Amino acid sequence: MNTPEHSELGKVSAYVDQYDASLLFPISRVGKRLELGVTGTPPFFGADLWTAFELSWLNLRGKPQVALAHFTVPSETPNIVESKSFKLYLNSFNNTRIADVAEVQARLRADISEAAWRGAPQASQVGVKLLLPEMFDREPVHELDGLNLDRLDLECTRYTPAPDLLTAAFGEPPVSEVFTSNLLKSNCLVTGQPDWGSVQISYSGPQIEQAGLLQYLVSFRNHHEFHEQCVERIFMDLWTRCKPARLSVYARYTRRGGLDISPFRTSYPQGLPANIRTARQ
Repeated sequence: MNTPEHSELGKVSAYVDQYDASLLFPISRVGKRLELGVTGTPPFFGADLWTAFELSWLNLRGKPQVALAHFTVPSETPNIVESKSFKLYLNSFNNTRIADVAEVQARLRADISEAAWRGAPQASQVGVKLLLPEMFDREPVHELDGLNLDRLDLECTRYTPAPDLLTAAFGEPPVSEVFTSNLLKSNCLVTGQPDWGSVQISYSGPQIEQAGLLQYLVSFRNHHEFHEQCVERIFMDLWTRCKPARLSVYARYTRRGGLDISPFRTSYPQGLPANIRTARQ
């Protein structure tokens, strides 16, 4: 089984500029989910939304082509794809001659789907959307909608995940609220490099105490975990401690190495959020 320590994270890596799907490094989701008490079918579903800003290849005449790429990796895939390996894989297209955009898209979909489902029967494919330069000007920037918790003036003293900070008004009528914060920060599980993000929490149920929720989100500041795992930890802590009837957690992390990752987890059927970047992305 692949582990983060066996990936290229934190290591000097050779620059491969000819197409090589073997560079993709899948890591099982199971271990971290077991840490959260998730056994069997998780109480959430959703997807990891990736955006690649550094995708290029050569046409058959050797002229460079560029595009932005949106990837949708379902949360039911048994694996995440480690982000540095994803970047190395995308770089391998750089000096590869490919007939057309459709072939690039087909290779991306097949390769990333294989890595995400490796070790299990492939139940679906990863979504891949390529945006060519003539479409760049249509890409919007928009902040997450909701009541911003960062307006609260409070003391923060805990910088590793502290779910005991989460409380809810169980004896009062249920509410429906949407909260946001730009103060989410965690660190890479392997390298310790900082990961910066914004988060949106939507729920219906006992009213969650706002100050404790913001302090809880801040408590991830010195925590070492991948983006997808942080979002699932936030979801599970809210799910078990605040007992909402419905819950969604969506985080948009800033890019590193030309890639950003925005995990979304929800307890109930709904469409995926539009992959629209925030100003910091």
